[in-house]
Amino acid sequence: MKKVPVQEAVGMKLCHDMTKVIPGEFKGRAFCRNHIITQEDIQELLSIGKEHIYIWEENAGEIHEEDAAVRIAQAVMGKNLMKTEPEEGKSLLKTTIRGLLKVNSSLLTRLNSIEHVTIPSLPNNFVVNEQEKVASARIVPLVTQDGYLV
Repeated sequence: MKKVPVQEAVGMKLCHDMTKVIPGEFKGRAFCRNHIITQEDIQELLSIGKEHIYIWEENAGEIHEEDAAVRIAQAVMGKNLMKTEPEEGKSLLKTTIRGLLKVNSSLLTRLNSIEHVTIPSLPNNFVVNEQEKVASARIVPLVTQDGYLV
């Protein structure tokens, strides 16, 4: 990836989602990964505090955080769970039924001990409802080595 001043980024593709925060009113995605910056976007980017943005440059052997999040979620997803499409660098795991969440806590601890990987989860034996978020999967840096993950 390459750091570029916002004013010079017109026509370039964002390499990650950008969050906008208006305290007490809104917190969410202002721009999506792969959005191509237009002249009209510059003022909005500056208003959310972005003087520079990161542009994706394909590098052999690297994997983007959103692609990594999907891989991790798929690898740890158990019965009666579904993964969401990645947003702001993470993929959520949600229940497909109401029931008792079963977590292999020792395996989760080992997975969370892997550098760059983070999988926060509700605890073992937690009562959950259908469509409830029970865990998320992500890597901490924006990119990591491709062969590094599951």
